[in-house]
Amino acid sequence: MAALQSLTDPELVSLLKEGREDAFTEIYLRYWKLLYNSANSVLANDELAKDIVQNVFISIWQRRADVEIQNLKAYLQQAVRFAVFKLIREQKVNDAFYERLAQVTVEIIHDNPLLYKEQQALLNRLINTLPADCREAYHLSREENLTYKQIAFQLGISEKTVEKRLSKSLNHIRNGLTVGTCVAVIMHCV
Repeated sequence: MAALQSLTDPELVSLLKEGREDAFTEIYLRYWKLLYNSANSVLANDELAKDIVQNVFISIWQRRADVEIQNLKAYLQQAVRFAVFKLIREQKVNDAFYERLAQVTVEIIHDNPLLYKEQQALLNRLINTLPADCREAYHLSREENLTYKQIAFQLGISEKTVEKRLSKSLNHIRNGLTVGTCVAVIMHCV
């Protein structure tokens, strides 16, 4: 095992592809702490961070014969980022994560006005990608401050339809902003 510690990452990957468990163990020992810290810095949840790292390593072992890895460290870090994004998209994170996300987002925006402009541009792009009927309902609600009843009357639709359109709009925007903001937060924390 001590001999493997002196091997380069490409050499370890080559041995991993051959099915060498000792090479896999060395890769794990070399990178698990870095990957755990990366996941935990975003999620602030010890168990979820450990699960993500474990799943990344399980996946690599299971796909060892087929996986193409040019840069081991970058590959592992990217796998962890994708797993964190997936967890966030599936909304399996707790309220503490969203509170921390909001806090870090405010800090980033305060420290970096350019980032605020980028977030505002992202919001505008997300609004522009909404279907026309949802975009119109969103505009009337958020920019003209009309009530559901006023929007329904103006558009000649039911209040329930207004509610559905706004719900669809807000979910689309929330998901888009969450991913965009998470990218900023992850880049800030890592």
